Parts: sequence; structure tokens; C-alpha cells
Amino acid sequence: QVQLVESGGGMVQTGGSLRVSCAAFGLTFSSYCMGWFRQTPGQEREFVAAISTSLNTWYADSVKGRFTISRDNAKNTVYLQMHSLKPEDTAVYYCAAAWVTSTRLEDYNYWGQGTQVTVSS
Repeated sequence: QVQLVESGGGMVQTGGSLRVSCAAFGLTFSSYCMGWFRQTPGQEREFVAAISTSLNTWYADSVKGRFTISRDNAKNTVYLQMHSLKPEDTAVYYCAAAWVTSTRLEDYNYWGQGTQVTVSS
């Protein structure tokens, strides 16, 4: 079955950098749009970034210029490089796979279990 496994979360100080990764199993990775979403307690899950099969990228306004999404189809892995981190970036970060190209949460078919990113002030 399909599995998305995130890694690389942790704690970092304000202004620091972190890279989270997501390895995909059980699907034809290169055929899927891959996205990153995040969620804090009591809040709805929100879009962060997405990368299409043709390597087009989209970002939430709140992370534009600070975060970079990339993918390595040979490794079935998608990455989210985060720079200039702020306390408001603290959240559980989820990767997801969609058969269609989308930034909408409801269009994503498969989800990882999430990885915690904490930015201390």
C-alpha cells in the first residue's frame, strides 16, 4: 500500500533553517503532484507548498521567499527547505500526494503521518 514517511523535523531557533523530507512508497512517485501542508492545534490544516510532475511550484504567501520545495524522482522523495524560520512556522508538517495538480487539501489522495517543526523565539 501507499506510504508517505516524513523525516527531518525538530527544534530550531528563530532565523534558523531546517529541511524536512518525505519518502514515498507504493506509488508511481513521478506521476503525482506532491505537497506540503501544516497544522497547529485547534487550527485547520493549511497549504504550504506544492510541486507538480513538471516541476512547477506554488507557495503560500506566508512562506514565499523563505521555503523551497523540490523533488527527486529517482529517490521517490520530496523536500521542503525552510530558511528564516519564525515562531509562527511552528506546526506539524505533512506531505501529501495528489493525482491532480493542486494546492487544495481536498485534492490530495495520500498523506504522511506528519513531522513536528518547532521554532523557538
